Amino acid sequence: MASAHPTPPFPAQTQSPPGATVRMRPTPDHGEESYRGSGKLAGKVAVITGGDSGIGRAVALAFAREGADILISYLDEHTDAEATRGLLESEGRTVELVAGDLADSRHCRHVIDRAIETFGRIDILVNNAAHQATFENLDEISDAEWELTFKVNLHAMFYLCKAAVPHMPQGGAIINTASINSDAPNPTLLAYATTKGAIHNFTAGLAQLLAEKRIRVNAVAPGPIWTPLIPATMPEEAVASFGANVPMKRPGQPAELATAYVMLADPLSSYVSGATIAVTGGRPFL
Repeated sequence: MASAHPTPPFPAQTQSPPGATVRMRPTPDHGEESYRGSGKLAGKVAVITGGDSGIGRAVALAFAREGADILISYLDEHTDAEATRGLLESEGRTVELVAGDLADSRHCRHVIDRAIETFGRIDILVNNAAHQATFENLDEISDAEWELTFKVNLHAMFYLCKAAVPHMPQGGAIINTASINSDAPNPTLLAYATTKGAIHNFTAGLAQLLAEKRIRVNAVAPGPIWTPLIPATMPEEAVASFGANVPMKRPGQPAELATAYVMLADPLSSYVSGATIAVTGGRPFL
């Protein structure tokens, strides 16, 4: 029921980037008590970037309950990553954690190498890791900040796909996390929104490029979702009212996106490629 989900205003809170789940109030829902699997991904191997918390954790948990083994790539949030590992291993899945900075192309290739060393294959690649920061004025955005946002959000996606595709079988799936910002950019998230627009086009183009290999490429475009990135990158007043500007008047919980990723990873969705699934709380996405 919609009434079961937290609605703003939220308690005053700030964190240092990239943020930690345990310090959030209210605690995000990743589907720990609600998601039930049915074997849709039995025998599959998934690589999920940013899989330690937020959307990535919810997707990892859903994939595990659907039968997949998982490699989680994350920056340095070791407490969150170990908590996620525990959730997945409790489902009887094999889990590999790889910490490091996806802004480095060499690390992107290392992530894929580790997946092959551990599992021998990659069936699903979820490009979910992202960097964002809020700025009120253009002159506040440094060259380094602009370049970092593109390296993490967009360049890493290219490097990971390029490294993974040779190891993916026919029927493989790539799922990119875009954003409602790719359709309706928030001016205070200029660098982030720009990369998300590029991800939308990258997804559509790569889907065509890989169609003959029968590897599907799709994206999910979330609206406001309650993850550690929010208190870690937004002003307190924006956090307090986060999600109030969409028709449902609240942010989505990470668990509410997981089914979209499962659908796109499911081999039965074999004719779905080049699509972007909007999960926006009723806000239009064109």
